[in-house]
Amino acid sequence: MPRRPKPVAGSPLRAALDRIGDRWVLLVVDALADGPLRFGELADRVGAAPNILTDRLRRLEVEGLVVATPYSERPVRFTYDLTASGRELATALVALAGWGAAAEGAPVEPFHAVCGTGIELRPWCPTCERLVGPDEAVAAYDL
Repeated sequence: MPRRPKPVAGSPLRAALDRIGDRWVLLVVDALADGPLRFGELADRVGAAPNILTDRLRRLEVEGLVVATPYSERPVRFTYDLTASGRELATALVALAGWGAAAEGAPVEPFHAVCGTGIELRPWCPTCERLVGPDEAVAAYDL
């Protein structure tokens, strides 16, 4: 199997990492995946200091991943929710969380409610309507 090239400036992975920034962003997106939250609720779930959380929420708004909706005028307070692009990122985090859980020997989530087995994410070709093996999958930046 050929070695994958390291991400370089201009690669899709580099673009994603530039938008994400750091772990706090991923934790915020994960917390918002279940629905909108207020600042205090986010702070409790994420565990970031208020100044860090404020900075990351602003970054996520600029990137178009989060939308802030005011719910109080005096003082101004917001509810935060994922945009469509933010929900796409949250979906991608399921695979990352599963990888982390497996490395720790923890149960992988989500799981199949019928039998209790962790669900595996696999590459699927919607045109051919079949699973794609690792020998067939090529990233666009590998071409």
